[in-house]
Parts: sequence; structure tokens; C-alpha cells
Amino acid sequence: MVSIYDHGVDYSPLTRATTIPVESLRDPYSNISYVRIQWVDLVNNIKCRVLPLSYFLKLLESSRPGVGVAKASLGLVYLMVAPGFPPSGEYLYVPDLSTIRLCPYASGEVVVLGWFNEKTPYLGIDNKLTLDVPLCSRATLQRVVKESSKAGVEYLVGFESEFILLKSTKPVVAASNHSWSATNGFPSNSVVAKTLKEIADGIQSSGIELQMYHAEAAPGQYEFVTGPLPPLEAADALIHTREIIYNTAAKYGLRATFAPRIYMDSAGSSTHTHISVHSKNSEKVPNELSSIESSFLASVLANLPALTALTLPTQASYKRVADGVWSGGTYVNWGTENREAPVRLANATSPSSRNFEMRFVDGTANPYVALAGILGVGFAGIRDKSELKIKDCPGPKTAAQLTENERQALGITQRMSLTWEEARQNLHKNTILRDFVLGNECMAKYLAVNQTLADALDLDGNDEVAALTRLVEFY
Repeated sequence: MVSIYDHGVDYSPLTRATTIPVESLRDPYSNISYVRIQWVDLVNNIKCRVLPLSYFLKLLESSRPGVGVAKASLGLVYLMVAPGFPPSGEYLYVPDLSTIRLCPYASGEVVVLGWFNEKTPYLGIDNKLTLDVPLCSRATLQRVVKESSKAGVEYLVGFESEFILLKSTKPVVAASNHSWSATNGFPSNSVVAKTLKEIADGIQSSGIELQMYHAEAAPGQYEFVTGPLPPLEAADALIHTREIIYNTAAKYGLRATFAPRIYMDSAGSSTHTHISVHSKNSEKVPNELSSIESSFLASVLANLPALTALTLPTQASYKRVADGVWSGGTYVNWGTENREAPVRLANATSPSSRNFEMRFVDGTANPYVALAGILGVGFAGIRDKSELKIKDCPGPKTAAQLTENERQALGITQRMSLTWEEARQNLHKNTILRDFVLGNECMAKYLAVNQTLADALDLDGNDEVAALTRLVEFY
């Protein structure tokens, strides 16, 4: 029976992505000629090897299909190599054949994601032979999801992809000017309107559900909203969505950038991440959070100052972390339909569509790492039955507008990490993220690569114009 409180489309954790079966690639009438074997590195660059279909199919007949990728490449930013990534050694990158999708921006091509494996088995911490690579971000997310699933907890994840279309990067010039959600953001027959329509068509032709798109508030800024999927599949779909956005914009002579905040007098760009928590052992009701939702939220909030090192991983990210700019604010809190809280409870009284909107994620973050962090600490809260001590802050006043006594009454006592340096310090000392989510090796190397990224993006020194161009051309 449908509750009178329910609204919105009802999705289930059994929802699955629509991808291409590998058998269809063997069809001589498929019109597929090339396969992109793709991965995402620790600084959220999308990389690939392009194989002729004939060789890819031949590779699949081998005992261990895969392509060699230098181990140092996961520590590479431009031509700068992070400490701890020597030039020797090579991983085997193994295609995950459940992830094949059409490349609508490249006729006759498909793309497949995969797993980083060691070429030679080694003894793991359980004294069993393994091929696992601690730096494989897809595997990290998969492990966190499996741990939750063992306890009967499942998730659905949907993304809002915000980006800005530029007609120039030297200097940085937006492709359009418009108001939030205004139709003048894509006037008929304009280059921008054609670009957005082709992006929308490309997302859907790739088997990804597109819910809507619209003009955002900043010059040249737009948002595409895609439907919820289980976490690993959702992150895969997000990467493909970004590739469609980047490449379709390039086709029309534009640059799509996911840089966090280009204009300090306007809104920034985020990757708002909607997460719903499901368990057969915990019924959802209209008027309050279920026990697992409550514990999940409690732990996310408790670990939020450290999480931002994974979800807001660049110095530029913290230009978005401010009060009064619709970014989620600077106080650790949550609020029903409150966009000035880092966690917004959306559809609060609709059990079938209730979800947490994580507003502290941007487009510079590797989505597998970011999701592993959020879900990992959230599940730790469910496992430990964490008590939600921070009360709902639904407004009309935001946490920043409350007095200190009013914040104390709601249990709002912590600030977000306000700088990149502070977030890194908080991550370094966070035991849940180190011991349960990332592991010691991944934590250390993530921080090393993250530092190298900061150094690389700062090569222009005090030249703010050149630094902005570098940022929008990198992200």
C-alpha cells in the first residue's frame, strides 16, 4: 500500500545499470571497431587505452585478460610523480565485462572499466594468495559495499553533475549568461542548446537514466541529474556521464569544466550525491529516520571534517566552503530540505524516496574514493549503533545564522574543515577511514598524490589568472 506521504519515483536496491553484453561485440553487424579500456586515477583524471576490437576479443581468450599499466601512473600528475611511486613495476588492468557502454561521442567505440591486479600473486594479511591492489579505487568501493551487504544494508546513489561551459580558457570566458533555471540558458538553435541536447541524448543512449537537466546560477553553469543505482554502478555511470559532457562540449568548440568555483561572486559547482540507506531489518516510516538511517547519518557527521579530504580534495575546493552561498555552509549539521547544511535530508516524510543529499562533494573528487569514504564511515555507524546527537536544523535560520547558544541546543559544535590543509590533517588522524575504508598503504599514497596535485596546480604561483586557466583545463 502506498503511503499518502510518498512521492517521487520508487527505486529499489535491486536496480541495475543497463550495459552492453560482451557477446554483442562479436556480432559482425555491431558497428563497433574500438574498445576503450578506462580507469580513474587518484586525482580523478579519466585515462584509457584504445584497443581495436579484434585485439580486445583476442585478449579475452587469454588466461588472464588485461593490459599492463605502470604502477607509477597512479602517482602521476602531469609529469610529476608523487613520493612512494618508483618507476619500476606494472599492474595488470583487468576489464570488468559488466561495465561495457557505448561511447556516443566517438562513433564505433565502446568503453569498459576494470580492476587493477598484481601480475603475480602475493600473500595478503590473511596469509592467503591475492592479486588485490590497495590503490584500486573501484575495488575499495566494492569492498565497503560488500561489508555493508553482509550486514543486510544496501544503498542507492544518484548524482547531480554541475559544470560550466566555457568558450575560452585563456582567458576564462563562459559560453553563456543566464539566471538559475531560466530558459535563456539554452536559447533555441544556439551552440549551448545543441551541446546540452546532445549530452542528454548521449547519456540516455548509453543506458544511463537521465532525470532532468537545467541551467544553474553561475555564468555558463548547467546541471544534469542521473538516476540512482547501487554505489559501484552509480560511480561508473558518473564517470561515463562526465566523459559524455567533456567530449560533447569539445565537439562544439567548448570546454566543460567541473572546477569547484570559478566566479567568487557567483555559485560554485558541486557533485551533489544522493544516498538512500536500505535494510529489510529496519522499516522506514514517514515521521522519523529509521534506526539505520539515524546511525548512518550520525557517523557521517562525526567524520565529516576528515571526509572532505576525499570529497573536496583540492585547495580550490575550499573556495566553495562558505556560509550563505548555497554550498552547505561551514558547520557540521544536517537539515530537512536545508541547502545550507552539508547534509540535506531530502523527501523527509516520503519513506520510499527519502535520501541524504551530501553537499560536500565536488567534481575534483574521485567518486569511488569519495563514496567509499562516505559509505564506509556511515556503515561503521550502523555497525556500532551510533546515536544521532545533532538535531535537525531545518531553518529558516541556517547554522551560521544561529547564536552560539542556539547551535549548542541543536548539538552543532563542530566546523567543517575550512582549508585543504586542515582536511588533510583530519584525514591523517581518522582511524575509521585509515583502518576500515582505505587501509594504511592507500591512505599514505593518497595523501602523497594529493600533495603532488596541489603542487602541480600551484605551478603558476601568485598569477591567479594563469592558475584559474590551469584548473579549468585540468578539471
